[in-house]
Amino acid sequence: KIQWYLAAELRDRIRHTGVRITVLDKIARKQYAVEPRQYEGRLLHQLPTIRATLGDVYVELYMNEPKEWNRVALFRHGTRVFEDVSVVDELAKPPWTTRYLQGHIDAPFVNLTPGTRSGIIHDEAYCALLDALLPLEEKLIEMFEAQRRAEEEQASRELLQTIQRAFREALLALPAEEYDWFDIHTRAQRGSGSSNREFDSGEELTVGVTEPETGNTRQRQFFEFAGPLFSVAVSPASSVVRVGEQRSLRALPYDRSRRRVETDITFMWEVVEGNGALDRRHDQAVSFLAPAEPGLVRVRVRVCQGDIERSGDALITVTHELLPQGGTTMVESSGLPGYTFESAPGDSWRSRFDSTRNIIVVNNGHRDFVYAGRNKSLKLRYLVRLYSKELVLKNFVGLPPDQLLERMVELSLRTEENL
Repeated sequence: KIQWYLAAELRDRIRHTGVRITVLDKIARKQYAVEPRQYEGRLLHQLPTIRATLGDVYVELYMNEPKEWNRVALFRHGTRVFEDVSVVDELAKPPWTTRYLQGHIDAPFVNLTPGTRSGIIHDEAYCALLDALLPLEEKLIEMFEAQRRAEEEQASRELLQTIQRAFREALLALPAEEYDWFDIHTRAQRGSGSSNREFDSGEELTVGVTEPETGNTRQRQFFEFAGPLFSVAVSPASSVVRVGEQRSLRALPYDRSRRRVETDITFMWEVVEGNGALDRRHDQAVSFLAPAEPGLVRVRVRVCQGDIERSGDALITVTHELLPQGGTTMVESSGLPGYTFESAPGDSWRSRFDSTRNIIVVNNGHRDFVYAGRNKSLKLRYLVRLYSKELVLKNFVGLPPDQLLERMVELSLRTEENL
């Protein structure tokens, strides 16, 4: 403890004089070298020079992740006076209370209270120090604001990538004729027969522009080759078919990193619950023939790669009537939309779709967004539900409200499963 205390208390004096201090513990028969304390974080450069009327002030500050133990100390001639400058009433304000900073301020001209080093006299020198720190405080607050904006932008990009990946997986699991708004099913089928990783779920979908065709023009990197079989999904995983009609099903085998597995695999399809017939039971894609009576049918595919076996299920609802399909207004090449924020605290709308820019405008002033913003997971699910609402309204034009709500529940359920 003495070693740590001296390392912080005499930090600058040890550094400037080069003196060596050793603490001898005769009871434990050990000795400890006192090294000047090292701060954590990123050293802040280009700070304004602090010049007071009574002398210069030395400042060494580091920006770190916000932690409770981050402190900025006050020194006098290399010796610490206060461990935390915010204990001084006039400095108990941002940026000194934000807990982003480590470091110290050395003001050699301040006067200490007699008989102690844990206090300073509130005199002319003290007022000169406070005045000299004002430009530094403004600069630090400006830097914190820029840092906060950068962190929010990074978090938004990560949320957008997560949302797009989840929606892509959800749209693959839902019936293609009803939910293939972005040509995802067609691209997935085209990619499954080639050697590239086209539209794997780990890739971020392009926002607002045509999704590129990768083709076979470049050589695959080592990390792009799929590993051993890890999971299997069936596309679509949930669908509705009229009695006596057919539904195409496709098995999508993945490795642990969600890359498509395409080599040394075999397939075996079967109906495990309900009635119905399957053709080409050993192919990757099969056709399901619905029975003459309505019911719920579970179809299972078993995929083997050597000694590894995985299975995936699809639920098919056989019915006499199908929900009417609305007209699709989304342009296929527009890609999954991005999102942006607009603050409208007094308005009741939560989100709206801007088709010209292919983005979803989210009202970040709405009370629901403020409530969801307290937790990252809750905020992610809130944005997914807004996406589901806007995409359903955009792509199921003309459906009555009750059927729109059914579609929204179906899409949001499948999407949240992949978050």
